Amino acid sequence: MTFGDVITQARKGRQLSQREVAAKILKEDGMAISAQYLNDIEHDRRNPPSEHIIGQLAKILDLEDDYLFFLAGRLSSDVLELSRDRENISNAMKTFRRNLRGNSQ
Repeated sequence: MTFGDVITQARKGRQLSQREVAAKILKEDGMAISAQYLNDIEHDRRNPPSEHIIGQLAKILDLEDDYLFFLAGRLSSDVLELSRDRENISNAMKTFRRNLRGNSQ
């Protein structure tokens, strides 16, 4: 499933319209996103949104923000701030891959 697919499925599962969800998602400037912008996200016509918006989508749709970051192909800022050490990052990614492989078998 894509980022947009997961957002769509979660929104529909909560029986919320795009307009209802969009009205609850505020950009960094405090203005709500448009229903058309959410529609574009759901249909993967836009790149996944900012960390700020991903966090709000996760909260409103009761999704794990880490899962949304994974689908968006990103790491959250708190993860990026943990370490810049090449060996730590390499080991963490190896562990991450190993855990995903183990869970899919």
